[in-house]
Amino acid sequence: MFLLKAWRATAFGVYGITQFTKSAFQEHAKNFRAEDMQVRMEGKNCIVTGANSGLGYATVEGLASRGATVYMVCRSKERGEAALSKIQSSTSNPNIHLEVCDLSSISEVKLFASKFSSKDKPLHVLVNNAGILVNTRETTPEGLELSFAVNVAATYTLTELMMPLLEKAAPDARVITVSSGGMYMSPLTKDLQFSESKFDGKLQYARNKRVQVALTEKWAEAHRDKGIGFYSMHPGWAETPGVAKSLPGFSERMSGKLRTSEEGADTIVWLALQPKEKLVSGAFYFDRAEARKHLPFAGTAGSHSAIDDVVDSIRSLCNLSS
Repeated sequence: MFLLKAWRATAFGVYGITQFTKSAFQEHAKNFRAEDMQVRMEGKNCIVTGANSGLGYATVEGLASRGATVYMVCRSKERGEAALSKIQSSTSNPNIHLEVCDLSSISEVKLFASKFSSKDKPLHVLVNNAGILVNTRETTPEGLELSFAVNVAATYTLTELMMPLLEKAAPDARVITVSSGGMYMSPLTKDLQFSESKFDGKLQYARNKRVQVALTEKWAEAHRDKGIGFYSMHPGWAETPGVAKSLPGFSERMSGKLRTSEEGADTIVWLALQPKEKLVSGAFYFDRAEARKHLPFAGTAGSHSAIDDVVDSIRSLCNLSS
């Protein structure tokens, strides 16, 4: 097991330094098609979680600048209002709205979903972007490990509760879940809340992000006839407030080599704009192309077979009926 973990770390480090940096984005961008981003989104309703900074902010700005109606889901009313005002100013789009919701609270996620659903509007794009990496174990008032609550439980609960509105937007509806290259470091595990005695925040984050990729596959299979596309992606290594706070050493070491938030969010916006016949539901995307979900010899490829048990556990933890 030690050798396998060491191999994963080495393979991930090499893959990351050659593919995930700012210079790699610039190299990959030479193959991007400008016309892919010249799509208007008037009349499209979008939800973006974790929207007041970093990738979420850049995603909202990208969608709003193309005319979409965007609902920004933020934990802080003050930071959300400040971000909304800036984006309205930069895009001249008045159709941007703030929704305050603490995604670490599943009861708040359910309340938000209920209130939003009462608008009875079709939902064309749901971007599950909000994420957190904590280095010490914290438990929410609902008894969930904090990073699992935000990264997995909230993502799953919100997506499931938005299915009726996504179906109203079919066949153009899509769910984009922002994973991380860190998921290459872990197989799918049934230990969702990290029961090991010594908490490892980076490993738990990697596990959370692997769950998101496997969930995307599961949703794609379960809803393949509903006109909803499901895509996971990773942004590469981007310089965001979240990275600076959670991984200060990494952020410092990689100074000048990290992508901007806009470069990190590029594929999120690209996935929101493309005709669905160009995309593969259930696939994992990176820099506007389908990407591998497993590194060679990393021992993660067979792990997704556990997804049904994982989903059952998430549903039970979130008190979601079958």
